[in-house]
Amino acid sequence: MDKIVIQGQKPLSGSAEISGAKNAVLPLMAASLLSEGITTIHKVPNLKDTRTMIRLLEMTGAGVAFKNGSLTIDGSTVNSPVAPYELVKTMRASFYVLGPLLARFGSARVSLPGGCAWGPRPVNFHLTAMEKLGADIELDEGYINAKVDKLTGNEIHFEIPSVGATGNALMAAVLAEGTTTITNAAMEPEITQLADVLNQMGGNITGIGTNTLKIFGADSLKAQEFTVIPDRIEAGTFLICGAAIGDFTLHHVEPDHLTTVLKKIEDAGAKIEIEGKSIHITKAEKIKSVDVTTDVYPGFPTDLQAQWIALMAVAEGSSMVTDTVYHDRFSHVPELNRLGANIRVENNVAFVRGRPSLKGANVMSTDIRASASLIIGGLIADGRTDVSRVYHIDRGYENIEQKFSSLGAEISRERE
Repeated sequence: MDKIVIQGQKPLSGSAEISGAKNAVLPLMAASLLSEGITTIHKVPNLKDTRTMIRLLEMTGAGVAFKNGSLTIDGSTVNSPVAPYELVKTMRASFYVLGPLLARFGSARVSLPGGCAWGPRPVNFHLTAMEKLGADIELDEGYINAKVDKLTGNEIHFEIPSVGATGNALMAAVLAEGTTTITNAAMEPEITQLADVLNQMGGNITGIGTNTLKIFGADSLKAQEFTVIPDRIEAGTFLICGAAIGDFTLHHVEPDHLTTVLKKIEDAGAKIEIEGKSIHITKAEKIKSVDVTTDVYPGFPTDLQAQWIALMAVAEGSSMVTDTVYHDRFSHVPELNRLGANIRVENNVAFVRGRPSLKGANVMSTDIRASASLIIGGLIADGRTDVSRVYHIDRGYENIEQKFSSLGAEISRERE
C-alpha cells in the first residue's frame, strides 16, 4: 500500500487545474452503452473508479481506449448485459449500467453494489424506478436480474432525491416507449450534464436543472463527443484548504456549481475572487467558526463535510457540522482528533471546538472524502503527518499530492 507523507504549515501559492468530475463521468460512461456508435469523452480523470468502469464496459463487450484524458467507447460490440460482482463490489457507481443495459437489451444482470464502507445506501430507488418502467426485477444470489419486453414511460417519484437513481431512471426512460415524468429528481450538476448529453445523443428531456424531469422516449440514440464538467468536490477540497494556508488560483472551475460552498468559505474569513472559470482564494487572517448543514444540491455537499470539519478544527470558537444526507459519515473524526483536533460526534452532528493549531501524526483514511480531510489536516498541522490507506483517495482525486505539491506543499507518496 501507499501512504501520503506531509510536512505541514507550508503556505500554498501559484495555480492548479481542476480535473473533470468523477461523479459526472461515471454515468456518462454508462450512457455510452445506449448507442451502437463510438462515444468520445474528454477531460476524463485518471482515477481508480474510472478505470474500474472501463473494465466493466470492456466486460460487456465494448471497445474502450483511454489516452491523455480522452476516452473512446465503441458501443457496437456490446454483447453481454452483465455487471459482475468482482467489479461492482468495489464501486457503487457500477450500478449505473442497469438502466442503459435494460433499455438497450431488455435484460440486465447486475451485482448488488459495494464501494465505500459507510452509510446505508440502498438500491431500492433504482429498482423501483425500473419496475415503474415495466421491468421485472428479481434478486438471485446477490445479483439483480431485470427483464422487460419494452420499457414503457410512467411517473416516477423519489421520496428522497437520489443522484444515482435519477441517473439510472433517465438512462432507462430515454429509450422507453411514451413519456416518463420524474418528480423530486436530483438537481446536481452531474445529473444536469447527463441529461444534456442524452439530449445531444437524440433524447428528448425537458425540465433539466429542476427537480421535475420529463422524458419523451426516443427510438434510438447516436453516439456523441463531449467534455466532462469540472469536479466541484475537488475544487471545494482545494478551496477549503486554501482558506487556512492558501493564496492561489484554481483553473477549469465552474463557480456556479460552488455557490453555497464559496459563501461558507467567505463567512469563514477567506477572500474569494472569480474571473470566468477561475477562482482565486486568499486565506483568512483568522478562521471564523461557521456552522454547516449538508443537503442535496444546491445545498452544502455531503462530499465536502469531512473537509469542512478539518478547517473548523483550527477556527476561532466552536461550530456544528450536521450531515442530513448520510448520518454516519464521520469516520474521519477520530483520525482528525489524532492530529489534536477537538471534535465529538452525537448522532449526525459533529461538534468542533477550534484549536490554535494541529500537530502531525500517523492517521488512516477510511473513504474518499475522509482521506481528503486528513490531507487537509496534515497540510495545516505542524510537523509530519503520514496518511495511510490512500487507495481510497485514488478513487476520487487525480494526482492530489502532485497538485498540492505544485502549489508549494511538502507532500509526497511513499510505499508503506
